[in-house]
Amino acid sequence: MALSSPGIGSNLNVKDIVSQLMAVEAQPLTALAKKEASYLAKVSAFGNLKSSLSSFQTALEALRSPAKFQSVTLVPADNTIVSGTATTKAVAGTYNVDVTKLAQAQTIATKGMASSSAPVGDGAKTTLTFSFGAISGGKLVDGVYVADPGATPPNPAFTQNADQVSGSIVIDSSNNSLQGIRDAINKANLGVTATVVSDGSANPHHLVLTSNKTGEKSSMKITVERDPAAPADTSLQDLLGYDPAGAQNMKQSTAAQDTALTVNGIAIKSSTKDVSEAIQGVNLSVSKVGSTSVTVARDTASVTNSVNAFVKAYNELEKTIKNLTSYDAATKAKGPLLGESSVRNIQSQIRGMIGQPIAGAAGAFNNLTQIGVSFQKDGTLALDSAKLTKAMGSNFEDIAGLFASIGSTTDPLVKYIGSTASTTPGSAPVRVTALATRGALTATAAPADLTIGPGKDQLNLTIDGVSSALTIPPGTYTSASLAAQLQSKINGLSEFTAANISVSVRADADGKLTIESNRYGSASKVAVGGDASTNLFQSATSVDGTDVAGTIGGVPGEGSGQTLTAGKGSPLAGLKVDITGGAVPADRGTVSYSRGYADLMTKLLEDFTGSNGIISGQTKSLDDTVKELGKTRDALNARLAATEKRYMAQFTALDVSIGRMQQTSSYLTQQLAQLSNLR
Repeated sequence: MALSSPGIGSNLNVKDIVSQLMAVEAQPLTALAKKEASYLAKVSAFGNLKSSLSSFQTALEALRSPAKFQSVTLVPADNTIVSGTATTKAVAGTYNVDVTKLAQAQTIATKGMASSSAPVGDGAKTTLTFSFGAISGGKLVDGVYVADPGATPPNPAFTQNADQVSGSIVIDSSNNSLQGIRDAINKANLGVTATVVSDGSANPHHLVLTSNKTGEKSSMKITVERDPAAPADTSLQDLLGYDPAGAQNMKQSTAAQDTALTVNGIAIKSSTKDVSEAIQGVNLSVSKVGSTSVTVARDTASVTNSVNAFVKAYNELEKTIKNLTSYDAATKAKGPLLGESSVRNIQSQIRGMIGQPIAGAAGAFNNLTQIGVSFQKDGTLALDSAKLTKAMGSNFEDIAGLFASIGSTTDPLVKYIGSTASTTPGSAPVRVTALATRGALTATAAPADLTIGPGKDQLNLTIDGVSSALTIPPGTYTSASLAAQLQSKINGLSEFTAANISVSVRADADGKLTIESNRYGSASKVAVGGDASTNLFQSATSVDGTDVAGTIGGVPGEGSGQTLTAGKGSPLAGLKVDITGGAVPADRGTVSYSRGYADLMTKLLEDFTGSNGIISGQTKSLDDTVKELGKTRDALNARLAATEKRYMAQFTALDVSIGRMQQTSSYLTQQLAQLSNLR
């Protein structure tokens, strides 16, 4: 009879025997698990190293901007009078500022009306055109400009500001109330804010218009043009017509005014409360009339903090590498990456880059030791603050080139713009053979008729490939005022503003008009048509713009507008400079380009931490090894299971055999005992 449980037949402890045998058999699993744990620890350690390198990258990224090392501070003695900011172009010093006037916008108002919602006039189509400009001469009496024999000129004059866009709205029966006109003006976004004010009088309602811009050149002129086919009705003209040099049916309550101030005794005016470049590189914001001083100083604290941030970030990385590759002889404890050549490779490349001078540096510094940053015996960096302070005192602007990518030129009309990732640091001569020009159309003679009206007021334009059309407001112009009107109207056309296109319009001494695109290069083109074109420009033909031409490093560059890009084969291939003027053809000095430590190391670290970098390669190799170990473990487990099964079967069979032998022994013993009893 077969035994159902091991050991029952023979009293052998089969399970214990098999268990002990399997413990011996499973010893390779233990070694395998130890090896797997070691590899996983390295994977984790490389993860820590990658994280530390990424932190170093982040710290370096903040140091790649030249502005980080070139900032200056502005401190006013009385910030209730002025405040402001300074750019890297600002010159250190103390400046005395005396503010005598603050910029303000012109406000004009209609006469009082009994109702704000009642129609004004018969509702026939009427166009209101808003122009902006400066009022001169005459004098202001009770809100109206009048002649003054003692003024220059004696009669008030209005000179249109060509740089401020003019615009029009249409008033008809749908909006010819004070409220309707107000809403139409505000909706059109003409540069004027309209509101209705009630003063409590018998005719309390006034339409009040305020220019959105401050400054003397933002005074308003309102032209009222009624449909010529409509019956006579002067209601809207009587209410809204406003020409500072003519009929003024609105009264001025606040005059347009510039900010007036002196800087170190030199008179300055600004159309707003912001004053730029009165002090080179400084933007002042004026708050009230008064005198104060402003001190402009180099922001040495910011530079010191930036250099300290670089040293600290490097030392944090060095600490991480040291921990990962450490060995304690006393405890025999070792870091998970001890002996890893890839880590030593990363560390040596970073150290080597920090120890190398910057190629192509055009400033006073080309290595970190010159500003007090040097290696210590333990491999960390340290900053000599006194040496850095001395460096900032002597060559403040050049420190930026040690950390950031920076370009410089020796010709003030050649401006470094940028480079590509593959541009090689260095210097190269610049030669300009042709300057960029702008597309323009110039009339062959002065306009035949300077009185503009129906039939000769439509102008179709195509500027830089974009087309639009305008109606010239009716009136009698001079060539100069017509040029200002055209520039203002053209630059306000939505098709052009959407495409960031603008023009300059001028009249020469003979009265000939020129429309010139403000864009440089071969894409700059001007074309006109419409019933006004013949009167204004006769048979003029336009001249397209041209691109700049020249060489950088002796290799022809690629010109686009004013930008010249170093061509393939140039030592600075990909580098861009703007040529804004100067002699041609002529050698125009040199352009230098360097990559600072922060920029160089950022790119080096990308090689380490990127998807195809050293760390990813090491981690993948370790992961693959761990996977192979897993497969080996699975195979060994399967083999152990089979071995255990075999052991169990063999010992069970032994158990059965011993049991049977014990039964036979017992039987024979009994039989022998019986035979003995028979004697």
